[in-house]
Amino acid sequence: MPDSSLPQLPPQELAERLDRGEPLQVLDVRAPDKVDSGHIALGSELDFHAQPNSKLFAMPDVAALRLDAARPIAVICGRGNSSKKATAFLRERGYEAYSVIGGMAAWETVYVARRLSPTPSFSHVVQLDRVGKGALSYILVSDGDAVIIDPGRHVARYDAVLTELGATPAAVVDTHIHADYLSGARAAAARWRVPYFLHPDDAVSPYDQTPGRLTYEPLRDGDTIAFGRATLRAAHVPGHTLGSNALLADDGLALTGDFLFVQSIGRPDLAGHSEAWAKLLWHSLERARKTWPGDFLVLPAHYASEGERRADRAVAARFDVIAATNAAAVIQDERVFLNWIADRATPFPEAYRTIKEANLGLVDTSDSDAEALESGPNQCAIG
Repeated sequence: MPDSSLPQLPPQELAERLDRGEPLQVLDVRAPDKVDSGHIALGSELDFHAQPNSKLFAMPDVAALRLDAARPIAVICGRGNSSKKATAFLRERGYEAYSVIGGMAAWETVYVARRLSPTPSFSHVVQLDRVGKGALSYILVSDGDAVIIDPGRHVARYDAVLTELGATPAAVVDTHIHADYLSGARAAAARWRVPYFLHPDDAVSPYDQTPGRLTYEPLRDGDTIAFGRATLRAAHVPGHTLGSNALLADDGLALTGDFLFVQSIGRPDLAGHSEAWAKLLWHSLERARKTWPGDFLVLPAHYASEGERRADRAVAARFDVIAATNAAAVIQDERVFLNWIADRATPFPEAYRTIKEANLGLVDTSDSDAEALESGPNQCAIG
C-alpha cells in the first residue's frame, strides 16, 4: 500500500481520543529497550501492545498479538516511518490500523489543554499536559492578563491557548530550573516582551556554581506577582533544587512545581547533593504542613501515572488529601523521611545535567539535540 493512501493518525488526535476514554489499541513496533524507556500510557481505556517490526513480519499468525479486529489500532514507532510498514501489514490482514504521524518523537511534543474551575480571581485556570513527558504547565488568566508557569519549549502551543482565551501575557515563571525538559520560559518572555521570574538560587549551576547566562526577575520567598485582580505569592520550598518556589494564590491554588506531587515528592539528588538537599526538602514539607490551608488545590508540574488524575482528567488534589495519602507527605519523623528517600534512590538520565545547563543558558542546543535530550517520561519524583 503506497504511503499516500495509507491511513495515518496525528498524535494530537490520538492523545485527545485516548484522553476522552475511547477504547483504542496502540501497537508499539520499536525495539523492546526503546519501549521500556518510555511508551504511550494515556487514558483509562488504553489497550497497549508491543511487538518489534522484525518479529511482527515474521509471525505466522498475527492473532497471537491478541489485537481486536473490531477496534482501531494506532501503530507507533520512533519517527513515523517503520509504523507505516506495520500498518500496511495489519490492514492487509483485515485490521483497522493507522500509522501515528511522527512516531514517539511527535508524541512527546503533544499538549492536552484542560480547563479547571475558575476562581474569584482567575477567569481561566488551564493545565497544559505534555502527555509524553508527564509534564504540566499552567496558564492563569485574570481580567485578560495571563501568567504562564513552567512552559515547555513549544511556545506556539501557548500562543494558541492564549489566543483562544483572549488573554495577553503579563509574565512567565519557572518554579525552578528544570532537569527533564527544556524550558520555553525565557524564549516566551522574550517573544512576548514580559518579565521572566526565577528564584536567584536557581540562576547558577548547581554542579560548579557557574552563573547562568539569563536575564530574569528575582522571585524570592514572599515576593508577589500581581496581574489583573489576582496575586501570586512565592513560597521558597528548596529541596528538589535550591531555588524551588511554589506559587500560592489567595483563592486557594498552590502551584508546587517539582516540590510536591499528588503521590510523591521531588527527588533531591539531581545535582549530586542528595543528603543535604533531602534535609532541605524535609524542612520545606514541614513548613507547608504547618502553614498551608488544607483546602489549597495543589497543581504540580509533573505526574508519573494515570492514578494521579482526578475524574475530570486533571492532575490535582487538595493539600489535606495529599498530606493524608502521599507516601512522602504522611511521614512525620525527619529520620524516617530521610531513610525513605535514601531507600528509593535510583539512577537518572545523564541528559539531565545538560538540560539544566541549557536552561541556564550555559549550553546551546539545536532542535534535534532537544528531541534527543528530552526523550522519555520525566524521572523527577521519588519512587
